[in-house]
Formats: sequence, C-alpha cells, structure tokens
Amino acid sequence: MMPLTPPSATPRLQRPEVQRVFYPALVAVLLLGLWQGLVVALEIPPFLVPSPLQVAQVMVADAGLLFGALVTTLKITLLAFVCATVLGVLIAFTFVQSRLVETALFPYAVLLQVTPIVAIAPLIIIWFKDPTLSLVMCATIVALFPVIANTTLGLRSVNPGLLSYFKLSRATRLQTLLRLRIPSALPYFFGGLRISSGLALIGAVVAEFVAGTGGTGTGLAYQILQAGYQLNIPRMFAALVLITLTGVLLFALMAMLSKWALGGWHESEVGHD
Repeated sequence: MMPLTPPSATPRLQRPEVQRVFYPALVAVLLLGLWQGLVVALEIPPFLVPSPLQVAQVMVADAGLLFGALVTTLKITLLAFVCATVLGVLIAFTFVQSRLVETALFPYAVLLQVTPIVAIAPLIIIWFKDPTLSLVMCATIVALFPVIANTTLGLRSVNPGLLSYFKLSRATRLQTLLRLRIPSALPYFFGGLRISSGLALIGAVVAEFVAGTGGTGTGLAYQILQAGYQLNIPRMFAALVLITLTGVLLFALMAMLSKWALGGWHESEVGHD
C-alpha cells in the first residue's frame, strides 16, 4: 500500500485552504488586467468606463469621503442583519410548533420576499422620522425571509428515527427542540445567514438610494447618486467596488462562522479539507 503523504509534504498550491484563496485571486488579477488593457487600448474616456488604476487613484484620493460613507452603510447593514436574524429565528420557532400556524402565516412571510422594497421604502421613510431606523427597517425586510425559510426547513428536517426515539423516551417539546431540532437545523440556519447578510447590504443600499433622493443619508448609495449627478464616474466605480468587497467579506465571515460552529461534528463541514 502506498504511504500517505504527510500534510507538511503536500505542495502549497495543492492545499485546499491555499487554493480557495489563490485561484479566485488569480482570476481577479486577470480580469483587472484585461479591463485595464481594454480601456487603454480602446482609449475609453473615464466618464464612460474608468480603468482600474483610475478607480484605485480616486479611492485613495477620496478615502475619507468613501470610507466614511462605507461605515454608515455597514452600520445599517449590520443592524438590519442582526434584526433579521433574531426575528427570523423567533418566527421559525413559532412556525415549527404548529403546522396550522405555519400554514396560516407562512404566505405572509413570502409576501416580504416578493414585495419590492423600492415600492414601500418611501412609505417607511415617511412613517418613521428617524432616518437610521427607517433604513434599518427597509434592509431588515429584505434580509428576513431567507432566515425564516431556511431555519424553518432545518427545524422540520429531522431524522424520523431520532424523532420517534425522542417520542418513545417521552421527551418534552422543549427537549426535542433543544436537543434534536436545533442541531439538525444549524446547517440550514447558517446557509440562511450567508444569503441574508448579502441581502441586508442590498436592502441598505436600496433604502439609501430612496432616502438619498430626499437629501438624507450619507452612505455609499448617496455617494453613487452624487457622483452620477457630477459625472464623476471613477468615484461611482470606487463606491461600487467598496459595496462589492463588503458583500464578499460578509459572505466570507458567515462561511467562517459556519465552519467554526459545524466543522467539528457536522458532515456538511467535516472532511472538506
């Protein structure tokens, strides 16, 4: 039998943890190089499509303005994400207690998903005088449904044999919830968090767009609007890059949280390396 190669002897580029960083970074460098080359070769003016170098220069020159706006957008996003997580889990726990309750109320949860936030954001901003509260509520509505749907599905997706064993053992509803349903639902829950984190950012940006047209809000969306009015396209691209990188970072943080919580015992994370 061939001896197994010790981890220390594995070439660096063949290690999964290195590949997960190296190959996406390589693709990003190639795409940026292609973008830069096309802009220079075709002599595209900056007010149409700026080059990556011009975007980077603007990001450095306007760092105080852009990163200050990023902090505002990130604050709205995190507050909305926390609210969506807490509300979503509580609603899912309510649904799993009774099929009748879930049947009666789940369509209204779907309503949150299919209602365009652009249509109701102006009403929320008018009803609630505080700009931060109204923006958080808009972003929470956008981010809420994935937590509800995934957590409810996870709480329902328990092993029938284990559920029968709990019933034979005369476990209480609370014991079944804490010792069976919640551990079974954790992979679904963390999957919902990955989706919800990105949607919270989208909701915050969309709400800022609506609020920004009324003169309130100083987040990245407002900076994009101002840059568009001033035809400062490099600054607009710089703000878009910051929003994109923030979304990627939030997704990566949720993936790391899932790995930390499930990596030691659940098959969805064990053995991926």
